[in-house]
Amino acid sequence: QVQLVESGGGSVQPGGSLRLSCAASGFNFENYAMGWVRRAPGKGLEWVADIDSGTDDVYYGDSVKGRFTISRDNAKKTLFLQMNNLKPEDTAVYYCQKARRRYFSEYERATKPDPGSRGQGTQVTVSA
Repeated sequence: QVQLVESGGGSVQPGGSLRLSCAASGFNFENYAMGWVRRAPGKGLEWVADIDSGTDDVYYGDSVKGRFTISRDNAKKTLFLQMNNLKPEDTAVYYCQKARRRYFSEYERATKPDPGSRGQGTQVTVSA
């Protein structure tokens, strides 16, 4: 049974940093791409970033490029999201997402399927 548990969220001022973690269990973590999606208040899911399995190729949404860094530790079965220079528009619940294979397709980034392969989320609030 896939289990994904996010942590590291909190409240921070604009320009601040946070590091999110996602502890995975119930599947062979190193064999699957992993990603982060978020939901801002009153809005739909937004694809934030993802990282492939094996190649560690990464993808970032336009709104976070240059500010966020995704990484993974396969030995610890943990996914990370380092968030720097946070902005109020980054306020959202952040979810860890498991892929169906070693990479995410553009279709999956657009449609955000598989809610059962997503954690419960961690709240990030950016405000002065």
